[in-house]
Amino acid sequence: MALTQIFFHTLETTLPVFAMVFIGLGLRRLGWIDAPFINTASALVFRATLPTLVFFSIVEADLESAFNPVLLAYYLAATLACFALAWLWSVWRVPAESRGVFVQGAFRGNCGIVGLALAASFYGDYGLSAGGILLGLVIISYNALSVIVLTAYHPGKQTGWRSILLDILRNPLILAVLVAVPFAWADLSLPTWLHTSGNYFASLTLPLALLCIGGTLSLGALRSNSRSAVSASMLKMVTLPLLATTGAWLVGFKGQELGLMFLFFASPTAAASYVMAKALGGNDRLAANIVALTTLLASVTVTAGIFLLRASGVG
Repeated sequence: MALTQIFFHTLETTLPVFAMVFIGLGLRRLGWIDAPFINTASALVFRATLPTLVFFSIVEADLESAFNPVLLAYYLAATLACFALAWLWSVWRVPAESRGVFVQGAFRGNCGIVGLALAASFYGDYGLSAGGILLGLVIISYNALSVIVLTAYHPGKQTGWRSILLDILRNPLILAVLVAVPFAWADLSLPTWLHTSGNYFASLTLPLALLCIGGTLSLGALRSNSRSAVSASMLKMVTLPLLATTGAWLVGFKGQELGLMFLFFASPTAAASYVMAKALGGNDRLAANIVALTTLLASVTVTAGIFLLRASGVG
């Protein structure tokens, strides 16, 4: 396949995902959707439609290919390495009061929505099922590491590890994975009507979630941009995905597995990072800047990354 064909095929896959984000931004500016709608829709996605999507994608999957312990182990190791690199960079270049927010923004990606949407677009059922299993690890590691770095620089805002653990165990996505994997291993079949209804409900997830991301995107935050926000955004969208994906290739991953890991590492910073930064007394303005910048950058960096993987024949 010629490079131009690969490029346009890549665009055809990434543009619909990011177009939905910018449509959400436009609808919010037009006043057709508002904060109450976004809050309600986001809660519906998190508590119901996304867990349903993850459940059905795993139940319908070939677990022999979707469940890969080596991939999970590498992703965890690479996440810890990215976290450590971001922290070391912040010690050198970022004021102490902003380091916790900087580090969280530089490593914590929006894998649950953007990463999963892109994985589904590129890799279909495999992207959804393998991505759903990977999400369980992402949720646990990202939440734990975020608490560690934020409380390290805001000791007066401690949060109990017991409550964090309970939140993780009660997370609807974690529960969906825990319920779905035994179903898939046992090869249990669901009634046709339940299967069809569940897929209808799950199909609401990605368009609704992407619209909400666009609706919460604040271009006004960029007017107060800072060097720290740009630095964290470049780490999140360029440096760390490049290092982590190159490492995965050197280890021996290729094809769908390599592409899936790239998409998860290259996802823009999760909006949840803003919520956690604010709750633990961090620089919430910096957190908002990073979320906005990485979301805008993602349409370029993710497209470029997938194009390079496909053009080189490894992804």
